[in-house]
Amino acid sequence: MTEKAHPGQDLVQELRLLRTQIARHDYLYHTLDAPVIPDVEYDRLFARLEQLEAQHPELITPDSPTQRVGSAPLAGFVQVTHEIPMMSLAKVFDAADLEDFEARIKKRLDTHADISYSCEPKIDGVAVSLLYEDGVLTRAATRGDGITGEDITHNVRTLRDIPLRLGIFHEGAAAVPRRLEVRGEIYMTRSGFDAMNREAENSGGRTFVNPRNAAAGTLRQLDPRITDQRPLRLFCYSAAVLGSAAENEGKGESLGANLSATFTLLEQWGLPVNPERRTVTGAAECLAYAQALLEKRPSLDYEIDGAVIKVDRLQLQAELGFNARTPRWATAYKFPAEEVSTVVEGVDFQVGRTGTITPVARLRPVFVGGVTVSNATLHNMAEIARLGLHVGDTVIIRRAGDVIPKVVKVTTEEGGAADLVDVMMPTHCPACGSEVEPDGDILIRCSGGLVCPAQRKEAVRHFCARGALDIEGLGEKLVEQLVDGGLVHDVADVFHLRREDFEGLERMGEKSVGNLLTAIDKARSTTLPRFLFGLGIPEVGEATALALVNHFGTLDRIMAADATSLEEVEDVGPIVAAHVQHFFANEENRAVVARLRQSGVRWNESEVAAQSDVLNGQIFVLTGTLEVMTRDEAKERLQALGAKVAGSVSKKTTYVVAGPGAGSKLDKALELDIPVLDEQQFLAFLWERACTR
Repeated sequence: MTEKAHPGQDLVQELRLLRTQIARHDYLYHTLDAPVIPDVEYDRLFARLEQLEAQHPELITPDSPTQRVGSAPLAGFVQVTHEIPMMSLAKVFDAADLEDFEARIKKRLDTHADISYSCEPKIDGVAVSLLYEDGVLTRAATRGDGITGEDITHNVRTLRDIPLRLGIFHEGAAAVPRRLEVRGEIYMTRSGFDAMNREAENSGGRTFVNPRNAAAGTLRQLDPRITDQRPLRLFCYSAAVLGSAAENEGKGESLGANLSATFTLLEQWGLPVNPERRTVTGAAECLAYAQALLEKRPSLDYEIDGAVIKVDRLQLQAELGFNARTPRWATAYKFPAEEVSTVVEGVDFQVGRTGTITPVARLRPVFVGGVTVSNATLHNMAEIARLGLHVGDTVIIRRAGDVIPKVVKVTTEEGGAADLVDVMMPTHCPACGSEVEPDGDILIRCSGGLVCPAQRKEAVRHFCARGALDIEGLGEKLVEQLVDGGLVHDVADVFHLRREDFEGLERMGEKSVGNLLTAIDKARSTTLPRFLFGLGIPEVGEATALALVNHFGTLDRIMAADATSLEEVEDVGPIVAAHVQHFFANEENRAVVARLRQSGVRWNESEVAAQSDVLNGQIFVLTGTLEVMTRDEAKERLQALGAKVAGSVSKKTTYVVAGPGAGSKLDKALELDIPVLDEQQFLAFLWERACTR
């Protein structure tokens, strides 16, 4: 039997270099968000390290990047006693509290001199202690009760922004103490939390209420492989050298004179610190920092609940000392809560501008996120079912920044409230009394359409828009003024507007009014597909409107069609058929259509018979700027010949018509080898096909 060769110095050197390179790239990617190599190159380095360690397992070290994730779950957590207690922070809430905090400091120090403070965001996460011995991470523990915590080393080792060995790739970095305790806050990013919950919902897994709960639950996993899959990060906020000066002599026995110096050392050693930290002077500057941070709060990718303010000079911290539970030299300036509990006193249903009906929780008023909240969105009936919500339930409300308040959890214990009332879906629109209809699998919609007051502005805006009756000058702001002023109640009223109706309206001079009245009169002459599209029937776009007109020929036949007949139209399925039938079954909608006809809105229904099927089944995509005709005109010409006009290029596309300025759609056509026509070729194409009709 041949004895295994002892690994040579070259191999040991290669292993050391690979570990250093991978650790450096982890730091650049996860801590600085500034990678310098592509993922494939990183994977190559990692694969080489795994290969060598598999061949020489005796050379595997605890700080190797391959050792971040353990192979088996733990049976339970081990208790850890903190060598230095992890204390809580006292809290302040306003300028007066901050001034009192500084006054107490100056009194104890017997000084009138300005005090410098280190300020940083108060992360809403999980406090942890990291122990490094000779620069290697040997233990991580939770805060627990401040004296005793739980050993979570197996989970913390999976976090890529926590180095397993300190100071290995910063040239000139100070020596790392023999025993160093680093404290920080582990948190879950907002973006990572949202993505994780979406994935859980899609797979039927467990969702979390908020990022802090998710971070805490993740760190208490017995299986580190689960932790490794979750988006946890760390910000360090303090450090301490353990052991006597003699024990640390020549090995980083000091962390500097102030916290600013400590943060610099932590960065040099490869530990993440918060980029939002600042050093300021005096209570007034502390308050200004906290207020600026509060404004920035919604844009941060992590949850914060305040600002931490500490005396910056470490010697002064030592002189100030501690109370029974808190340091005298630090405080937390607390922001208004983003989550609170309250009671659901009712559920109302609101109608959006497109007719979608949304449930809204009526709440016992509560102060959250800096404002008093009495309503919160519930999105839809499926969300109510998911929450298991009833009127009378106690719930957690969340409001972050300017985000609309949301019910995130029902906390009423089963059997804890005897007077709970089920939330029932309405059968009629609360705004106009029309019947409601399904809108997809989850939403419900008012079938009132043209006559629903909640949808009035959107209905008028859509009717006058470019793809419908194309009334130039009647834009969104003017529509809003006309509806709010009681001059327009439905789309038919547009054709009864007089010059005097515009007096006093913003930006409506004599010339503008004259041009608009001319445009309104011109719009009386239209086409049936444009008119049908302009009615705003749910799911009836321009192509569907054209298909309906081509199939039935007249508006009266479309209005009289039942669901079975409607489904015979190409591309009209049960949902679209139901929307069309519901719309025209509403007598008030029919009355508005009649008023439009009486107002002189007309189209030549004999033109319908002239529609051609020369391009039936062919799909066109228009891109760039056409010079001889507009893209809308080109679209109408193609549809008149039976073609479909799509918004994106796919393998099913027959032709792409590309004018100057064509971009990604042209690129996609060339990639898929789809024929491309310039405008001159397109015009010749249209002429040739028109002659064959």
